Amino acid sequence: MAELGKKDESMDATPNVTEVETVDAVTEEAAVAALDAPVERGEPILQVRNLVKHFPLTQGVLFKRQVGAVKAVDGISFDLYQGETLGIVGESGCGKSTVAKLLMMLEKATAGEIFYKGQDITKLSGRALKAVRRNIQMVFQDPYTSLNPRMTVGDIIGETFEIHPEVAPKGDRRRKVQDLLDVVGLNPEYINRYPHQFSGGQRQRIGIARGLALNPEIIICDEPVSALDVSVQAQVINLMEKLQNEFNLSYLFIAHDLSIVRHISDRVGVMYLGKMAEIGTDTEIYDHPTHPYTQALLSAVPVPDPESREGRERIILTGDVPSPANPPSGCRFRTRCWKAEDKCAQEVPLLAVPERFKGEDTPAAHESACHFAEEKDVVNAA
Repeated sequence: MAELGKKDESMDATPNVTEVETVDAVTEEAAVAALDAPVERGEPILQVRNLVKHFPLTQGVLFKRQVGAVKAVDGISFDLYQGETLGIVGESGCGKSTVAKLLMMLEKATAGEIFYKGQDITKLSGRALKAVRRNIQMVFQDPYTSLNPRMTVGDIIGETFEIHPEVAPKGDRRRKVQDLLDVVGLNPEYINRYPHQFSGGQRQRIGIARGLALNPEIIICDEPVSALDVSVQAQVINLMEKLQNEFNLSYLFIAHDLSIVRHISDRVGVMYLGKMAEIGTDTEIYDHPTHPYTQALLSAVPVPDPESREGRERIILTGDVPSPANPPSGCRFRTRCWKAEDKCAQEVPLLAVPERFKGEDTPAAHESACHFAEEKDVVNAA
């Protein structure tokens, strides 16, 4: 029996600080090693599960209190496969860009998980998080404001090597930047020029070169061509497809132009008011949509052929998009949907293959968040 007043060492459960640091270091090393492991083409490289981002609404100046929240992203799930392009479409304010920021860890998720090569990156820190940021890069929407006007092209692209010096030795960085300029179709001699000396399309190519600098596996493209002229858009899209094939890249392509998304995407997800409404291959979404919101979006796409345009159904939605600070109960789309019933207000529809199409070999058998999902060929209707 231990003497009174004498510490019983067997009861001391406080871990040794050195042991804790060693365990943390081993865990971090294992995480970094897992992040560097290759992924076979066709296997999921990024898995998003029930991702949520709520921005708090507060009142008061000195003593702020939360009175609500803007539900920018409210429980979305999807997979991105190695070597594919997943397009994300939807109206302004639906949460597309917030998803991009969450995947880039520029915003902290309120809830949910983001798995990159099996590692939940929302729980990573230190070297492991730095490795993730090296492998997931971004091309921004506006080529005019995403480049620092006081830095040369060489400094803009080469800045990435200051943060990740292991990618390019200091004496080799100038040549590396020139190689990147050549890859995106710019003259390597432009390395000492400033952004104002380039056109919009050339600036976006610089942004793409910056995204490629660290040899990433995933590039998140947040409306990369929306600020460009139509003729330049085609050139940039073709360049991105070429780079994807050359470097085996995976793209998350965010846009509101449905035609561009169909051209570049293997699969497409449709977002509405912070939730995923429908997801499937480009053929399934564009030729066999089952969600009313997707059908309404596709019916608004201009058709160049006058004869096809005459017999085409145009779905006109009534009402405004509800506020994400006070979204409708049940289905988010029910306040504008012509199929809405009491069930839509009471139950949140799950993103799943509709019961009526389960087990059938049909393009309509893809995931759709609607209680009354049914196939409707809007694009080719005549």
